[in-house]
Amino acid sequence: MVESAWERTLVVMPAFNEEESIGDVIREVFAKLPGMNLLVVDDGSVDDTARVARKAGAMVAVLPFNLGVGGAMRAGFKFAIERGYRNVVQIDADGQHDPASAPRLLEALESADLVIGARFAGEGEYRVTGPRKWAMRILAVTLSRTAGARLTDTTSGYRAAGPKAVAVFAAHYPAEYLGDTIEALVIAARSGCVIRQVPVAMRVRSGGVPSHDPGRAAAYLGRACIALLFALARPSSPGLVRDA
Repeated sequence: MVESAWERTLVVMPAFNEEESIGDVIREVFAKLPGMNLLVVDDGSVDDTARVARKAGAMVAVLPFNLGVGGAMRAGFKFAIERGYRNVVQIDADGQHDPASAPRLLEALESADLVIGARFAGEGEYRVTGPRKWAMRILAVTLSRTAGARLTDTTSGYRAAGPKAVAVFAAHYPAEYLGDTIEALVIAARSGCVIRQVPVAMRVRSGGVPSHDPGRAAAYLGRACIALLFALARPSSPGLVRDA
């Protein structure tokens, strides 16, 4: 990926109370993706996330209260539209996403509108077990049919969106629990977006608190299935972009 592509791409990093890890994550992004533009969306943190992010060199947008990943990402997509960026890459603030994989996601946008960095597609050693594993399999089978493409990791937050998906998500990105992953795929598919995945390796968190405690795996299963049912049952919005 040539440097000119970086100029048209914005990395959006949603962050909630990630002061322990975000500085190192930002510096890694700049080291592995020279010239990349990076926006941290501080999702109502009560720690020093915003200050640490600015000190590390990122642009920072601060939300007045916590909206969740979906709300933070919608703000990021709106920022991208307003500033003229064509592509958006989501990289989490906890260090699990290796920025070195971003060029692969961006290259896949040449034939797709939304690209997922998949943890279970033949690269890396990321594993899940128990109810959460079965939930992910159910989601993968169902959403593969909806998207018209084979998807193995529908809850991955490591994604790249091209111009069509950016326009859709700036207006319709869901803020509900798991909406930023599950419902976003349904919205993209119903908008006519081409969805693909590329294999990536994931890492353990470098700091902060995990969003999913292993003891809540059964609850995750139920919530994931409910989120999927609501996403599929919800009527399409008349404002969805279909031919951007």
